[in-house]
Amino acid sequence: YETLPTFAAGDELQDISQYANGAKSQFVPWTWNQVSLQGQVFGIPVDTGPEALFYRKDLYTKYGLAVPKTWDEFAADAKKLHTADPGAYLSTSPQDAYELSGLAWQNGAHWFGTSGNQWKVTINDAASKKVAQYWDGLLSQKLVKNEPSWDTAVFADLNSSKVISLIGAVWGASLLSSNVPNTSGKWAVAPMPQWTAGADVAGNQGGSSTAVLKGCANPQQAEQFAQWMSTDSGSVTNLIKNTGIYPAATSGLSNPELSKPSPYFGNQNIYDVFKDAATHTNTDWQWGPTMDQVESDFTDALKTAGNGSSTVTGSLDTVQTKTVAALKNQGLQVSGS
Repeated sequence: YETLPTFAAGDELQDISQYANGAKSQFVPWTWNQVSLQGQVFGIPVDTGPEALFYRKDLYTKYGLAVPKTWDEFAADAKKLHTADPGAYLSTSPQDAYELSGLAWQNGAHWFGTSGNQWKVTINDAASKKVAQYWDGLLSQKLVKNEPSWDTAVFADLNSSKVISLIGAVWGASLLSSNVPNTSGKWAVAPMPQWTAGADVAGNQGGSSTAVLKGCANPQQAEQFAQWMSTDSGSVTNLIKNTGIYPAATSGLSNPELSKPSPYFGNQNIYDVFKDAATHTNTDWQWGPTMDQVESDFTDALKTAGNGSSTVTGSLDTVQTKTVAALKNQGLQVSGS
């Protein structure tokens, strides 16, 4: 979803509205908005990326950590663990645009919006800054590790029990089982920590669609295939089993694969957690038309966060300024500074 507006703005995608509009009712409503811009449809939704907490159940027990229900409890757990074992970390800090966006999304942030033909850019809004300041606090105390999630370095730390939990999307379960196989049966999944005790709000990281490229010789047939891939029960079953998706098609939400226990996660049915997360995700998030630039600028800004040369909070202001400039350079009307 995140790159679709970029491709659309570059006139690289075929408007498939005339073929796809009849399928709109087959998908979770907000996912259809993710593939639509200004009344045109550029893709068929495949999945969403509801987020949760992946954690080593055995190590939480070993260190006397309660599964955090709030971000304050998460910070307290991080301090307790690192005090008990200075070589161990509760988690990693957000290191790219999409990790940070999922955390900001949970807190009600909106990085982009549109009003008529004008783009709104609010990457450094108050909700995002609250999230960034929280992670800056953990980094300044060296309570989380400053390395990318789902990277070879963090997989090494997960294998050696130096990082014992991660905030991640549903597809992270497949990455864990593939890259940290020796800890099978020791993991569990819990809801994301909350900013307000008793709340139930999740973030979203990822989600994909199948688009038709501009110039496709058979756009109607391409759209039909894309629709089949996202809605056919056999296809969706394979996607869940092999890639760990959470379906965007409403029919896929009752797929039997979502009711099966996972041996890697101690026979927990982890999709119960993600199903709840998916139904408690803000549905009005919108991506912008220069996400390749946003991703690159965030990667540059965040990789040095925590070592004194940059901060997560500062990265928001940096990327805000660069994004407004990038949109204007493309000749787009934009508000924000």
